[in-house]
Amino acid sequence: MTETPVAGRAPAVIRVDQFVAAPPAKVWRLLTEPELLGRWWAQGDVAAVVGHQFTLDMPGYGRQPCQVLEVDPPHRFVYTFTAAWTLTWRLEPEGSGTRVFLEHSGFDLNDKRMAEAFDRMGPGWRDVVLPRLSDAAAQA
Repeated sequence: MTETPVAGRAPAVIRVDQFVAAPPAKVWRLLTEPELLGRWWAQGDVAAVVGHQFTLDMPGYGRQPCQVLEVDPPHRFVYTFTAAWTLTWRLEPEGSGTRVFLEHSGFDLNDKRMAEAFDRMGPGWRDVVLPRLSDAAAQA
């Protein structure tokens, strides 16, 4: 589910979730290990260490700077994504799998480029990226 922005309110947050048919520990590895992250989202030197600075190579957008803010394995992983945004991943056991919650925050809807990114990224996370995470979990 993507939050609908309210006019004049900033920053806005994209919130999506996806069931993944794998235990939280396996999903955690897909989020925090460079080789596994590259299989479903982006190449980068990610590490689950608070303060770790890394880049993610986003096709069409280049290398994006990131820094790890919070680590609570295998439940919560938070990092900046570009200078403007924060990605908060939260994993909760659900049956024999994991419910993955993502909050992508920091969108200033008063900025035209940010508002356009907000409009594109909500469906992108929901319809493309998180389903690829689910597929990668099934293959790993």
